[in-house]
Amino acid sequence: MAAKTTLTAGNLAALGVERLAALLVEISTGDAALKRRLRLELASLASPHEVATAIRKRLAAIDRARTFVDWQNRRALIDDLEVQQRAIVDKLGKADPGEALDLMWRFLALAEGIFGRCDDSSGAIFDVFLGAVANLGTLAGLAPAEPIDLAERTFQALLRNGHCQCDRLLATLVPALGPQGLAHLKARMLEVQREPVCVIPEKDRRKIGWSPCGPIYADTLEDSARRGAARRALAEIADAAGDADGFIAQYDAPTRKVPAIAAEIATRLLAAGRLDEAQHALEAAVGRRDRSPDLDWERDFAWEDALIAVLDAQGKAADAQATRWQCFAGALSAPHLREYLKRLPDFDDVEAEQRALDHVAKSESFVAALVFFVAWPALDRAAGLVLARAGERDGNRYEILSPAAEALAGRHPLAATLLLRAMVDFTLGHTRTSRYRHAARHLANCAGLAVSIRDFGAFVPHEAYVAELQRSHGKKTAFWSLVG
Repeated sequence: MAAKTTLTAGNLAALGVERLAALLVEISTGDAALKRRLRLELASLASPHEVATAIRKRLAAIDRARTFVDWQNRRALIDDLEVQQRAIVDKLGKADPGEALDLMWRFLALAEGIFGRCDDSSGAIFDVFLGAVANLGTLAGLAPAEPIDLAERTFQALLRNGHCQCDRLLATLVPALGPQGLAHLKARMLEVQREPVCVIPEKDRRKIGWSPCGPIYADTLEDSARRGAARRALAEIADAAGDADGFIAQYDAPTRKVPAIAAEIATRLLAAGRLDEAQHALEAAVGRRDRSPDLDWERDFAWEDALIAVLDAQGKAADAQATRWQCFAGALSAPHLREYLKRLPDFDDVEAEQRALDHVAKSESFVAALVFFVAWPALDRAAGLVLARAGERDGNRYEILSPAAEALAGRHPLAATLLLRAMVDFTLGHTRTSRYRHAARHLANCAGLAVSIRDFGAFVPHEAYVAELQRSHGKKTAFWSLVG
């Protein structure tokens, strides 16, 4: 049972209404955000209209603001936005969904102005507006909105999507738009595509940058953004209607040959049962095999995955399996190997897995092989790789070596030690002072692992390694001050 001094709702209620009210007034003095929150609560006691008026005033004030918001003040802005958004949903969503929907549109419209005067390097403010997009979908389902009106507001929002905050808007609103709303939105987007390019006298054009092709003008960029928004919207509308041809029509002939776009097209043709056309779309892609497989182990497999899906649908299981193996063998793709093994007869998969792991061990890329073995997991193989190819460790790849060392520490302390040493050596060898604290921690971990290593084999024991570090980097006092 909580102590009476613990801050719980029950304990605070014991203070009584008058005392709590006095405390709130006292605490809110000088705290504008808390005062706004309290005013919203009071407005909710009066009527939904009062709540809507209070929210509308606050949104207008935020829209008028021009002060730059740096990272130190960002949290206050986020809290303010979240309070307003929760009030729209919680206070008005059920009482007056139509008013709530209108206010949420106004809330979303704040995005362009806020992003223009705010440091959102963390993406936290962007997430607030993603939440607004999701809430629009919910409120549009509750409010008796006319599909045409909803489509018109969607149209305007998609054309004011300079920071991608509305990228998910259309998908969210498809159920509420219905066939009538989607048809109207499609017509409006087609109008944008048919608009003639506005010719502005050279003297009136505003240069905003340069490219290899020459100056970049504001009017050109705005026109491109507008037409791009229309193309993306028409593609989404086509998807909503299951219209493969409508989707394909949004790309010109050269663009359809881009592997990622060809994969998108093939996926939709496949869903429509047009298997031969899907295969032709994939075969027309240019440059799909121009990448170095061993060095491109983080590559996107959209084109290959689409091909596999088409081959499976055509009943060409052997060809699909061959493609899965090629994806694994070329780029050490674990998901493709798993799918390959899953389709083999019993016992054949065991032999195939060992053959695959042998192939990984021989990879030209030490990093790719290490990542594969740790993720598979095949920690014995990972440890063997580290010991056999210790000279290939890249201590700069801390994002890979650090989790690998952690995974190996339990059963393979020597291999884990070598990975930790690689990061320490790189940090000190390149005087990366920002990493000294991490390097000191890695060295301490090496000391802890040393007690579990019976034989260092061809590698120097921990004490000798530390002595060599002191000889080579003894003057880096900033590092040694962190050790021990």
